[in-house]
Amino acid sequence: MEATAKARFQRISPRKARAVVNLIRGKNVAIALDQLRFTPKSGARIVAKVLDSAVANARQQDENVDLDALVVKTAFVDKAPDQHMRRWRPRAMGRATRIVKGMSHITVVVGEEE
Repeated sequence: MEATAKARFQRISPRKARAVVNLIRGKNVAIALDQLRFTPKSGARIVAKVLDSAVANARQQDENVDLDALVVKTAFVDKAPDQHMRRWRPRAMGRATRIVKGMSHITVVVGEEE
């Protein structure tokens, strides 16, 4: 039994979010949540919310699921389109360039240990 949770269009660059997601991949859910709580990275709070949602989805699918046996099976971060940030920065000779801020799609899949 697997449960998935996704957080789309999150305002964090994929590179920063991947550093946090790499910490929890393959670990027990309780240990992963504890580690995220004490990680001083900006993406730790976002990934913790997604992981909480994945655990809630697992409980919703099967009420008898053993929460101590849940493991983060896969966790990955994809790049989201940057079309929502429309800001400009002045440049030389009267020109302007767009400020590009990163956005991410974060996906976490939890399942029981085999």
